[in-house]
Amino acid sequence: MRRLPLRRWVSLATLAVVGAATLGTAAACGDDSESAGGGSGPTTLRLGYFPNITHAPAVVGVEKGIFAEKLGGDVKLETKTFNAGPAAIEAIFSGALDATYIGPNPTVNAFSKSKGEAVRVISGAASGGVALVVKPEITSVEQLRGKKIATPQLGNTQDVAIRYWLKEKGLTTTKEGGGDVRIIPQENAQTVETFGSGAIDGAWVPEPFVSRLVNAGGKVLVDERDLWPDRKFVITNLIVSTKFLKAHPDVVKKLVEGQVAANEFVNTKPDETHQAISDHIGKISGKPLDLKLIKQAWPTLEFTNDPIASSLKTGLDHAVAVGLTQPVSLDGLYDLTHLNEVLKGHGKPEVGQP
Repeated sequence: MRRLPLRRWVSLATLAVVGAATLGTAAACGDDSESAGGGSGPTTLRLGYFPNITHAPAVVGVEKGIFAEKLGGDVKLETKTFNAGPAAIEAIFSGALDATYIGPNPTVNAFSKSKGEAVRVISGAASGGVALVVKPEITSVEQLRGKKIATPQLGNTQDVAIRYWLKEKGLTTTKEGGGDVRIIPQENAQTVETFGSGAIDGAWVPEPFVSRLVNAGGKVLVDERDLWPDRKFVITNLIVSTKFLKAHPDVVKKLVEGQVAANEFVNTKPDETHQAISDHIGKISGKPLDLKLIKQAWPTLEFTNDPIASSLKTGLDHAVAVGLTQPVSLDGLYDLTHLNEVLKGHGKPEVGQP
């Protein structure tokens, strides 16, 4: 099969609307002068991430104090959680955030809309963890004709993925929810409810919602890993504002050291990682994530420092093919200098510059 996309291309209008809802809280993380280390105090690094399984390195890095340790006493770490990529990017644009774990779609949006100026990818974080889950009676792509399939957001990575996959199979979709297969963008938590009620016939979603839908009676029709070379594609990478990178390269290198250490923890201590994710999400949401659900989802994910740049670029091509974005050069998006320095220092293989 051909390679599939991942979390991509949101409209500027969506970016602005979703971001505005978060700006008030994100701005509380500190102003631009504070980030730049104004005054005699330590430099402040404001780091964003999502409290979910696909952001496990970030969750564990915060929960286990790995970032704080690597940053040291000269850097004050402030964290902010987000539920959607556009909100995190708006915080980057506003100067309320310095770095964030995020998916490929908003990464490209930020780079494109700032004409290549606003952000740089400095490390990978995770691959995989996405699938199309459908009602048990659906056994082929042709049976999706006339059905309603949910995605997290119009133009996001999973939305692009299913539209491109359907296009390759000869089925049409429209932004308005028409065509051979009706794509219904909705919040992932809502998708679990609408699938259970029968209002939708399936969903192309990331973990842990894949596992939740399976537990609600669904079955996996497409594991997105099967659509990519070596079953690898970027689901989460780490970006930093270009302004902060230029002003504080030493702090960015320490952040990358934290990312590499967090991934090492995630990959070598799965049981402690699962507990840390459950506990941390519980602190944020008031309800710990079920350990059984984490363990169920875990085998579909790979935590890697390689940002798998080829998959991001292919995803952009797919988004263009389904009419959800315009072609854009990604030259200059990646700056893996600090990552390779850290990897080399630990005797690990370096990542090739895209």
